[in-house]
Parts: sequence; structure tokens; C-alpha cells
Amino acid sequence: MTKARTKKTRPGTARMTTGEAVVGALVAHGLDAIYVLPGIHNDDFFDALAKNAAKIRTIHTRHEQGAAYMALGAALATAKPQAYCVVPGPGLLNSSAALLTAYGMNAPVLALFGQIPQDAIGRGFGHLHEILDQAGIVARLVDHSARIRAPNEAPRLIAEAMRSMFTGRPGPAALECAIDVWGRAGEVRPLPPLPVPVPPIDEDAIKAAAKHLGAAKRPLIVAGGGALDASAEVTRLAHLLQAPVISYRRGRGVIDDRDPLSVNLPLGRELWAEADVVLAIGTHLHYPLLHWGYDRDLAIIRVDADPKAHARIAKPKVALTGPATPILRHLLDVLPKHNARRASRNDEMHERHARMNKRLAKLQPQLSYLAAIRAELPEDGIFVDEVTQVGFASRLAFPVHRPRTYLSPGYQDNLGYGFATALGAQHARPDLPVVSITGDGGFLFTATELATAMRHRIPLVTIVFNDGAFGNVRRIQQERYGNRFIAGDLANPDFVAFAESFGAAATRAHGPAELRRALREAFSRRDAPSLIEVPVGAMPSPWEFILMGRVRGR
Repeated sequence: MTKARTKKTRPGTARMTTGEAVVGALVAHGLDAIYVLPGIHNDDFFDALAKNAAKIRTIHTRHEQGAAYMALGAALATAKPQAYCVVPGPGLLNSSAALLTAYGMNAPVLALFGQIPQDAIGRGFGHLHEILDQAGIVARLVDHSARIRAPNEAPRLIAEAMRSMFTGRPGPAALECAIDVWGRAGEVRPLPPLPVPVPPIDEDAIKAAAKHLGAAKRPLIVAGGGALDASAEVTRLAHLLQAPVISYRRGRGVIDDRDPLSVNLPLGRELWAEADVVLAIGTHLHYPLLHWGYDRDLAIIRVDADPKAHARIAKPKVALTGPATPILRHLLDVLPKHNARRASRNDEMHERHARMNKRLAKLQPQLSYLAAIRAELPEDGIFVDEVTQVGFASRLAFPVHRPRTYLSPGYQDNLGYGFATALGAQHARPDLPVVSITGDGGFLFTATELATAMRHRIPLVTIVFNDGAFGNVRRIQQERYGNRFIAGDLANPDFVAFAESFGAAATRAHGPAELRRALREAFSRRDAPSLIEVPVGAMPSPWEFILMGRVRGR
């Protein structure tokens, strides 16, 4: 009787399936969770997750958009790579809004998609979930995408995808794998994370930037999402130059709002009109350049990881390409020898803030609700914005003290992103309280993820401001279209009963004082989600403070 032969593996390799190789590579890159919705195309991958449950947690949602938004929220809250996995075709498309938002927010999200049988791809046989040119669709949502065709390819493709998310323009990546490849076994050689290339710092450009900034009489800094990891450097530069720092949505918290040099969007517009040199860090400069205008008297210095960003809209005087932190540290080393002495602008800025606060005071009751939230949310707690009336006001007036504690959807500004994104942020940061503010319209996009919150015991606190309408749509129809209302009024559930039906804690708060008490109780509950419904009426428009016209140039 002869013994059955066993296949020998080469030194440094192990025999495993493609699914097992992908899981091993995710763990090797530091991921301890993946957000998913299972399906037949990915069964062998899920079996690999089950075998490695001690190394990586599988968080399953009730809709593919929930899985993708949770990965987005986790990535934004931690600055670390996060992953989600869904089936091809409909699953991909259901998750695509979140992936598009991750692209717009430069978030390190890895999307894993299933595929039909490998030999059938592109042949139109009508397989389950088949979609014409899935790879082409995905390639328009990310900067890096590929297909895993064999188990031995998995470690390299995962490593390349992870590296791509931090190389040049940061952002998401995507990999697809066919249904008959996930379970295919072969020899696999593990691969450690690949080093992220950092472009060399242009010494001449640093010197030129230092000279322009050092000689400036009215310097100004604009900080976007690309400055989030350079908070200390931006703050030092602001104080050295006595330069106010504009942040809006993505850049909130780069400089503490208690610092008098931190300014909101409308005050930033006033300062833009006076500035002679602007240092733009990790920002599209969309509002300043396209709405407020520019001229030859304004020297713009841009710091951006994306070399293509520099020449958009207006060519800068100086362009520095790469991550903000090393560039700004180098600039801080060179600047002092070129920097003119400037008097403190604290008194001036306090006066400017006071005048702007008087103008913003018309945004009631939004400001009072935001004050209630700020009073109960610790300064390192995370606030997740949404496309709603209180959310718009928060971008102007909610005090933010640390980076990555204010999450906003960036230029996609997609209604309904907030709740599931906040759920991911809370799951990834269980050590911090997270609050999601949303309207009744946006909340119902992903409200069924309350089931996910209960199943995985995620203690997110959600505030639903209920005005019975798509409030912004209703206001526009009132102001521009003679009160011809259409498609804006909503039929809502009883939100408290709705949340309680899942087993979540829920209450209703009438006014800011009741909201503050409800928040205090909700934040003390760390083993399950809570929902607070706040009935509201129509609110004052914030748009005069956001869509503001030209102040310089033609």
C-alpha cells in the first residue's frame, strides 16, 4: 500500500487559496476589520475570513452602500487603510457612491469586488450579476484597480493597491476576483507592505516660497484635507507668519478653532480680498479661485501631493509637490531667515470674529443646536456632518479642536452619506464618542444599518433633525420658483419607534436644552446605538455665507 503523495511547497511559500492569500495580505497590512455584504460570488473569500476570524473581524451590513460607507468612515477617522467587499454588478453599483466619495475625499479605502467566472468575463453569457466592462466602470472611480487572476498574485496586488492609496494623489483602490478564482489553491509567497515613494523636496521651490511668505504683508493660509496630518506644522506656520488659516469642511480642525488665527469661510473671503500671498495646503481652492477671484497682485503657493492640482484654475507662483508634513517642516526650517517681523494679529482677529459672529447669529436655531452638541461632545469626539440644514451651518460655526474630528463629504456632498459613514467611524474608533447629525431625508438612505449597529454593538449617537421635507429643495422652490413645490415633502416613520424596533435606545428632544440632556445620557451608553429625534421647522438659509461672490480680479 502506497502513501498518498502530498504537494511540496518551495521555501518561503505556503499552499493556500486566493481568498486565504487576500486575507493574509490584508492582515499583513494592519487591517483588523473588513466591512462586507456576502454573496455567492465571494463565498470562498468569506470562508477564508471565517478561518481567520481571530485576526480580522467581519462586519456585515444590510446594504452594499452601508459596507462601503462604513469603510469610508473608518478610513477618515483613522487615516489608515480600510476595506470592504461586495458582489459584482449590482453590489458594485450599490457601493459606488461611497467609493466615489472616497475618491473625492482622498480616503484610503480598498474595494474588493467579486466577478463572474474568469473565462466568461466580457463574453456576454448572461451570468448572475454580469455587467458590461466592470473593470472599466471601477477604473473611473479610483486611481488604481486590477484583477486577481491566481492565488500567487494576491499578495503583490494587495500590496500594490495599498501603496497606491498613499502615492501621489491619495485615494481609494479596487481589486476584483472571479468566482472560480477565490477558491483556487496554489503556492503563495507572502509579501510585506511596499514602501511608499516620497518625491524629493524641491529646495529651490522651498526657498522661493519662504521668500514670498517672509516678505508678505498680509499672508493667508488655506488648509484642506491634505493638511489634516500636518496640524502642528500648519499651526506653527500660522503663528510665525501671523497668517489666518481658512478651513472649510475637509480641513476643519487642522488648526484649533479656539486659535484667533482660525477663520471660517465667510471671514476667509474678507481676508482673501486683502491678502498678498496665499499658502494653499492640500486644497482644491475651489471657492477662493472660482468664486472669490484672483489677480496678479496675489501670489499663490501651493502644496499638494497631486502634481496635476497645481495648474488647475490658476497657475501658482510656487508649486511644491508631495505630502504636506515633510514639505512644511522643511519650509519651517528655511522661513525664519527670510521672515519679516510682524505684530500679533490677535486683537484684530478677535474683532473680526466678533463682527462675523454677529452676522452668523441669524442662523437660529441651528447655532443653538450646534452649541448643545459641542457642549456635550468631548473635544476629541468625532462629529459627522450631513447634507442638512444644521450640517450646512456646522461647516461655518461648529468649533473643531483637532484634525479628523469633523467628517464632511467634500465636494461630492452626497445626501444620505452621513449615518453609515459615522457608523464606520465609531466602529474604527470605539475609544471615542461619535455623533452623526442628519436630516429626516438623508437618514433614511441608510437607516436600516441600525440593524448593523445592533448586531455589532456599535454605540453611535445619531441626531435626526426632522422637518418633514428635503429642506434645501423646499427652500429653493419657495425662493426661486414661486412656491411651486414638487418632490420635496416626505412621509416619515416615527423615528423613535423605528429605532426602538431594532432594540436601540431612542428619545425625542424638543429644543437645544433637551437635546443637550439627551446627548449626555446617550454618550454614557457605550454598548449600543442611540437615536435622538429633534422635530424642527424651516430654518434660515446659510447660503449667503457659502456661495459668496467675487472680491478681487475681473
